Amino acid sequence: MPFMNESFDDTLSLHGLELKRRASRVLQLNVGKCCNLTCVHCHVNAGPTRKEMMSRDTLERVLAWQDHARLPVVDLTGGAPEMLPDFRLLVRRLRENAGVETIIDRCNLTILLEPGYEDLPNFFAEHGVEVVASMPCYSPENVNAQRGEGVFDASIEGLRRLNTEGYGIDQSLRLNLVFNPNGAKLPGAQEELEADYRRELRTHFGIEFNRLFTITNLPIARFAAWLRHGGQYEDYLALLVSNFNPATVEGLMCRDTINVGWDGAVYDCDFNQMTGLPMARGGRIHLWDIEPAGLEGAPIATAVHCFGCTAGCGSSCCGAIESPADLIQR
Repeated sequence: MPFMNESFDDTLSLHGLELKRRASRVLQLNVGKCCNLTCVHCHVNAGPTRKEMMSRDTLERVLAWQDHARLPVVDLTGGAPEMLPDFRLLVRRLRENAGVETIIDRCNLTILLEPGYEDLPNFFAEHGVEVVASMPCYSPENVNAQRGEGVFDASIEGLRRLNTEGYGIDQSLRLNLVFNPNGAKLPGAQEELEADYRRELRTHFGIEFNRLFTITNLPIARFAAWLRHGGQYEDYLALLVSNFNPATVEGLMCRDTINVGWDGAVYDCDFNQMTGLPMARGGRIHLWDIEPAGLEGAPIATAVHCFGCTAGCGSSCCGAIESPADLIQR
């Protein structure tokens, strides 16, 4: 298997590449590990019993930093980020920040049906929040197998509530869906899957959305445990390594994203956070101890899971990095 005995950095070197940070554009806040679901593919090991949540003091320090840094995109994730007690306060304060152009909420859809959260579609619309929603398939069997019994129906209802507020219909209210493969395989072609999703969701449920993002499951946390339990871990790593695509490196999300944990510590990406890999292989530092301009040109910490983001068409928080046509042309 090509490069199977090499590290990710060694593989980059073999292709004459290096992975360094550009100017920071995205502040990604993982506000906690509490979630109403326990999904098989979850790289956070999130669930209803997790207690790690961003405190008010940490939130205030993050907001103070953003007031100064003025990064244009703030990406809220978790767990279910909406379960943060100060979630609405956080969104309101970010919307008041003149530097913030886009607020993204990474939503599992089912949270919109939970008691106390039913107002969120309207809240999102009022504050112009872009919703990126997990929807691993348009068939109930695949969704329920990956995310739990009954999740498909709840997800459809969540999408309907977002559509009612104008999401996916009004171009100012963006609703993007996320596809994760069900099992130890790479995603299919993003454009083809998007067309399938649009046809099936529109025909059977009358649901509209803007874009579909395909994201590769990375072999860490709960998904890694699932792979090992089924004896598929090594084979999955081999699949990722053998599909390494050097053309995806330029578009990797870690180049312009500052990822922040629930305790304020910073990382190069959310996957590195979940494996405890500090930013640029330095010691553990907090957001308020860094200047964004000082990160430009810094090396990015890597590990074997990075092969997941560079396999095939690539994988980022905004989906595939390349199209299948690009691969064929090479």
